[in-house]
Amino acid sequence: MSSALITASILSLVGLVFSFALGYTSSGAEDILRHATLAIFITLITLLGHSMTMFYLIGKVRAIKDAVTEGNLRTDAVARVSALRGPVFKIVSVAMGLTMVTAIVGGGVDTGVIHPGFHSLLAILAIVANFLAVRAIVGALTQFNRIVDEVNRDLGV
Repeated sequence: MSSALITASILSLVGLVFSFALGYTSSGAEDILRHATLAIFITLITLLGHSMTMFYLIGKVRAIKDAVTEGNLRTDAVARVSALRGPVFKIVSVAMGLTMVTAIVGGGVDTGVIHPGFHSLLAILAIVANFLAVRAIVGALTQFNRIVDEVNRDLGV
């Protein structure tokens, strides 16, 4: 599951960068329509991937907590996975928020109410935040897998 979440996060980041490039280089109504269509789709994929990652981390912490309790293990695994979850939630929430605001403001640009430069700035910030989120997700899921392996070893599984 963690490899699927990492893949979704990386693909959504690539999609955001491609959508930004498409919007930045668009010259006519057809190009803008392509950009908007792709951007809406990638925004939804980004939000889905990040939401699934957050729920996965919540469930994984619970599973580790239950395994440690039921196995009467003396380990700090629960504290370590709980500590890993917090920073990921923060940057993923920021990335999701910036991605949503960028998409919403894009509609304002399309109607002529908002300046395209503001939308571009938000898009750059969203891409940077999503890059940091992917980095945090990869690091946390790697650590989670190591801790799960450690708990399984202690349980004799």
